[in-house]
Amino acid sequence: MISTHNIRKLNIADLPEAIELVWKVFVEFEAPDFSDEGIKEFKSGLGFPEMQEKLQKCEWIFWGCFMGNQLVGMAATRQPCHISLLFVDKDFHKQGIAKALIKTALKSYKEAGHNAVTVNSSPYAVEIYKRMGFEATDTEQVIKGMRFTPMTKELKGYG
Repeated sequence: MISTHNIRKLNIADLPEAIELVWKVFVEFEAPDFSDEGIKEFKSGLGFPEMQEKLQKCEWIFWGCFMGNQLVGMAATRQPCHISLLFVDKDFHKQGIAKALIKTALKSYKEAGHNAVTVNSSPYAVEIYKRMGFEATDTEQVIKGMRFTPMTKELKGYG
């Protein structure tokens, strides 16, 4: 479990570090399961201008987990009720960071009155999401070379 951590919403100044973390973790853990097309597609969505616009328009909320001043994990959620990104630095795996980030996002959605949250899980993260109570709603899909399994979690009775 994580000990000294702080989870907070990220701001524009945090985005370069968050994008760097996402790409680093993606290359190591996700890219091996993706085609070249999928890797290119994923990377195309990580540009600073695109992320900044999503943040400024409140289309996405970026959550970060910090150990001291170091960003060690991040999650991004988008409207209406979807988890778009979840990445944790490999040096901090199996310390409850992903779970803490997801709990923060789920609490936010539940407080906003939502009944369920969705995610398109990469092959690497399917079991992680299952342990957090998500269920697959379909078989694995491949779109633009990106592999994912659609999943959902009911928020009724959560928290």
